Amino acid sequence: MDCKTAYSKAAALCAQQERCCSEIRDKLDTWQVDPTEGETIIHKLVEEKFIDERRFAGFYARDKFRFNKWGRIKIAWHLRQKKIENSVISDVLSNFDEADYIQTLLSLLKDKDRALSGRDFLKKKAALVRYAVSKGFEYDQIMKTLDRLL
Repeated sequence: MDCKTAYSKAAALCAQQERCCSEIRDKLDTWQVDPTEGETIIHKLVEEKFIDERRFAGFYARDKFRFNKWGRIKIAWHLRQKKIENSVISDVLSNFDEADYIQTLLSLLKDKDRALSGRDFLKKKAALVRYAVSKGFEYDQIMKTLDRLL
């Protein structure tokens, strides 16, 4: 595929949905674009604001928190997988509304608590902690919220 066509296809992808550089780099690889041409295309897309890693990370984090109910740890891990800089990740995650974050964790734990009826206290608490950790919430935050709940 020639450079112009690859640029047009990549720009169209970025116009449809927020993308990060690593996603576009992967697409260019599947289209068998030369790596040096690929970097030129990515640089041009960034210059023309088709790609903005900070904007992408913000949308990604908000969507994963709002719809998937993920905590900061899981979101950060997935953003690192997409090769987003740590400074960008920490900026995005620090913008979370703390009250909303705690409320989300509390509602997740309440829902899971209802599903675990009939277990003894320690097994239930351990199951709730495992569940919240798997969702990417911080251990100390989980324990504080569990103390409020139980």
